[in-house]
Amino acid sequence: MKQSDFPYVLPIATRWIDNDVYGHVNNVVYYAYFDTIINRFLVDVGGLDIHAGSAIGVCAESQCTYVQSASFPDALEAGLRVAHIGTSSVIYELAIFHAATLCAQGRFVHVFINRKTRKPAPIPKPVRKALTRLLT
Repeated sequence: MKQSDFPYVLPIATRWIDNDVYGHVNNVVYYAYFDTIINRFLVDVGGLDIHAGSAIGVCAESQCTYVQSASFPDALEAGLRVAHIGTSSVIYELAIFHAATLCAQGRFVHVFINRKTRKPAPIPKPVRKALTRLLT
C-alpha cells in the first residue's frame, strides 16, 4: 500500500500529547487521525453541515492495523479512499504515512442518520457526489 493509492491526502501534524509513555503515537490517536481526515473531507469537499444539516454521519465500525511506529514531531500524511457507498452508509479505507512509509491502515464505516430522529437517512447529495470521486 502506498500513498498514491489514495485520491485524498491530508497532512497530519503530530502533537507532543500524541506520544505515549513508550515514545510513540498511542494506538487510539490513529482513530482520531482517521476521524479527522474523513470529517475534513466531508466538510471541505462534500459541504456537510456538521452544525445544522439534517443528516449527520456516525461511526458504526472502525478498525486499525498498526505497521510502523510514528512519534512526535513526525509530520504524517493521511490517505482516504472509498470502498463502497450505500444508500445511507459509506465504507472508507484509510492509511497513515510517515515519509511515504505506511504506519497504519484502517477501515471506517459511517452511517448517515437524521439529526432529529436518529434513524438512517440518505447520504446528502453533495456528500455522495464528493464520495463518488474517492471510489476505488
